[in-house]
Amino acid sequence: MADDIYKQIDKLRREINYHNDQYYLSDDPQISDFEYDALMRQLIELEDKYNYHSPDSPSVKVSGGVLEEFEKVRHKTVQLSLANAFNETELREFDARIKKSVSNYSYCAEYKFDGLSVIIEYQNGKLVQGATRGDGVIGEDITQNIKTIKSLPKSIEFKNNLIIRGEVIIKKEDFIKLNLQREKENLFKFANPRNAAAGSLRQLDSKITKSRPLDIFIFNVDIIEGKQFNSHMEMLAFIKSLGFNVSKAEKKENINQVIEFCDKMAEKREELDYEIDGLVFKIDEINLRNILGSTSKNPRWAIAYKFPAVQKQTKIKDITIQVGRTGVLTPVAELEPVEISGSVVARATLHNEDYIKQKDIRVGDMVFVRKAGEIIPEVVSVDFDKRDNNSKEFLFPSKCPVCGYDVAKQEDMAAVKCSNISCPAASLRRVIHFCSRDAMNIEGMGQAIVTAMFNNNLISDVSDIYYLKDKKEEIISLDKMGKKSTENILDAIEKSKSNDLNKLIFALGIPLIGQRGATLIANQYKDIDNIIDAKQEDLSQIPEIGEKMAYEIVHYFKDKDHIAIINSLKTAGVNTKKLNNDSNNVSDIFKDKTFVLTGTLKGYARNEIKDIIEKMGGKVSSSVSAKTEYVVAGESPGSKYDKAQELNIKIINEEEFNDLMKGTIK
Repeated sequence: MADDIYKQIDKLRREINYHNDQYYLSDDPQISDFEYDALMRQLIELEDKYNYHSPDSPSVKVSGGVLEEFEKVRHKTVQLSLANAFNETELREFDARIKKSVSNYSYCAEYKFDGLSVIIEYQNGKLVQGATRGDGVIGEDITQNIKTIKSLPKSIEFKNNLIIRGEVIIKKEDFIKLNLQREKENLFKFANPRNAAAGSLRQLDSKITKSRPLDIFIFNVDIIEGKQFNSHMEMLAFIKSLGFNVSKAEKKENINQVIEFCDKMAEKREELDYEIDGLVFKIDEINLRNILGSTSKNPRWAIAYKFPAVQKQTKIKDITIQVGRTGVLTPVAELEPVEISGSVVARATLHNEDYIKQKDIRVGDMVFVRKAGEIIPEVVSVDFDKRDNNSKEFLFPSKCPVCGYDVAKQEDMAAVKCSNISCPAASLRRVIHFCSRDAMNIEGMGQAIVTAMFNNNLISDVSDIYYLKDKKEEIISLDKMGKKSTENILDAIEKSKSNDLNKLIFALGIPLIGQRGATLIANQYKDIDNIIDAKQEDLSQIPEIGEKMAYEIVHYFKDKDHIAIINSLKTAGVNTKKLNNDSNNVSDIFKDKTFVLTGTLKGYARNEIKDIIEKMGGKVSSSVSAKTEYVVAGESPGSKYDKAQELNIKIINEEEFNDLMKGTIK
């Protein structure tokens, strides 16, 4: 019996870790917040009941992570997350715990924004660093991206060191406009404002971030030199005086006022012009927080109250199956339209096969639907009293509805996935990624053209790109194409054959393998055949390549369909080896050296100089630190130049960089 319970707990931990990766690393959540919270509550209850705890459990670790493509930032204070309350009883239980330790306290009530949490540092009145929360200890350096947010001051009238924490969001109206624009450009629409904000901040190109309508609200001061606060309300007032947007805050004298505020905002939150998924209550008196302390994951002096979702009843007309970019099959309820939270809902996610079985959802059922900040709401429950006696149980397909291949449930997961690596629904997204600038950089092969080629059966996987020269007339006949544009695309395809190995590895879209990881692997193994034969334990020994990444690489190349694509690329003449491998070349000069680029470079595009540095064994960082070896400065350098001078980092211009490559300067 105990072994079965322990297995159940371990399975829950793996499932929650998977969803954490999807949410925090991929910005692509597979389940709603409510379903995630239910899994976490179930895990905590089982761990407590059977005294089966672990320091690695997601119940005690701060959720989040760091993508390999970004420079890592070690936070100067641990960035904790908040414990959740879902009803009045849990709020009163929280208050009762407070009473056991302190007295004469009040609460500060704030909105719980649905965005991405960031930590921002100012020195001498200048914004010097922005980072994601990550796992609470290590975050991602997003300094250049955070600087593109118009409502965030780049300089302030406070010269002492200041570190603040805030939430980056996209307002409702701006989100609608953004998706309408993406629809016009034939781009995939964002699922919700939170995903759009998180994805925008985690771009490697800050120009993309700048094009997105990001906003930010500051809700805490982590470190401030030369100033102290007696209360959280006082802290927010000071931050506001410096020009920051701050979370609207109200003081509440007791738990009864807290609960009244919850009831009031549950009804009024739809009137706000941005998404909030709850409220945050903090002990207002700063001195009392030190007495209350924190766990390894949560402060004991604060709690997040999650709003109950708005529910409406309607009828399921049909259940259809969508195939996502990873091949996962997602059932969707086609509904009789119903208005929820100010918008008309005609479709709702059913999540997965297990969800349908557990709730016994059928076509023709009257169901309760809720919208919890999602574009596609979810079916919560069935009104069994209104069920037709002739209704039939829904049978999940055993074949992919797009390609007809067998489907299989992923190990320890509820998701059912198409077994066909060439399934058009997933292949389309893979080809778009393969052609993108940071991958094989095939100019002209944007999403619209790739989609048109797919729809006209000109390509079905990435290797087909290199055989398009035999289909020149068919390409010319596509909408908005012509002879010249077709020739340009074919030239770009031919040019991409000579890309270095790291570009190809990244382009293949191996899960968790970003640009930096691809470069490290290429430098280590030199040839794709060596990577195919590599063992997981050897891969995981490469600095910055963890066990998860090593597993994904080995798992990817075990698939015979992936190997067939590699062989087809080889036959087409695509380079599969690392270039510039001569041990006597200039790469020794750049080995283990970190570069930072700033200003406008005349002779190089940013990606071009980055590729050169990485090919020669170096690394390009987005921020200046004591580990930086060189700062390459072009025209109009920014704050990185100033910081390099402060830290006495060697600053070189383009001419000196060229000399450095030749080995004529050090």
